[in-house]
Amino acid sequence: MLSSRVGRDLGPRVLSGTVLAAVAVVTIWAGVVPLAGLLALIGGIVAWEWGRIVRGAEVDAAMSAHVAAVIAGIVLTGVGLAGPAIIGVLIGTILTGLLSFGRHGFLSSVGVLFAGLPGIALLWLRSDEPMGAAAVYFVIGVVVATDVAAYFCGRLIGGSKLWPRVSPNKTWAGLLGGVLAAALVGAGFAIYYMGRSPDHLALTGAGLALVAQAGDLAESALKRRFGTKDASGLIPGHGGFMDRVDGLAAASIVAAAWVALMDMSAPARVLLAW
Repeated sequence: MLSSRVGRDLGPRVLSGTVLAAVAVVTIWAGVVPLAGLLALIGGIVAWEWGRIVRGAEVDAAMSAHVAAVIAGIVLTGVGLAGPAIIGVLIGTILTGLLSFGRHGFLSSVGVLFAGLPGIALLWLRSDEPMGAAAVYFVIGVVVATDVAAYFCGRLIGGSKLWPRVSPNKTWAGLLGGVLAAALVGAGFAIYYMGRSPDHLALTGAGLALVAQAGDLAESALKRRFGTKDASGLIPGHGGFMDRVDGLAAASIVAAAWVALMDMSAPARVLLAW
């Protein structure tokens, strides 16, 4: 039956995904400050989930430093201080590692970057008017298209597994379907929103899809390393926030790093019009 192939949790996944998407769309449109509030909340939750997975702790000194560094970095970016925000996150990375010495200190440090840098990257893109909102919609749209297409292509087509030891449900069909969907989103964005040739944004979308899938696999490897299925149970049908933003985290960091190398003064315009 079709329901057995796409998964019995499809209904909760669709409902939860729709609610999250609606909140994200409205908040991005509302501006940098509302978006900073949303990203600070999500970043703090992701930091908490990461600590639970890696150290098995609900609240400890390392988690406090982790959450504080992430929220502070995102808030500073929200008020236009991206440089100090990055410095703060790096300090938090070192401090969290020291406080976790002997308890997976390196992975605890990596968790600060994973939870903090994506929020900084998205806010940095959003702050570049008049194209900031469009740039953030583009990155999120590409990642969502990748996730949705990979899920359905993997379930309906099946075939060879991508990396069964790490993520037994992911297939090559899902990977290719996700990349194709992201390229189509990029092309459509270029044609209907930018009014220009689709080539560059289709290529950008495909590239970010690969990065997003790599981020998804990396998070799967982390959970498998610690014998965890879901980061938490906060989102019905999806698990935790880490489980939903792993691909977006990787894609947003890479997108921001790439445009920073090209022109730090106009990140959104570079991303959409390179």
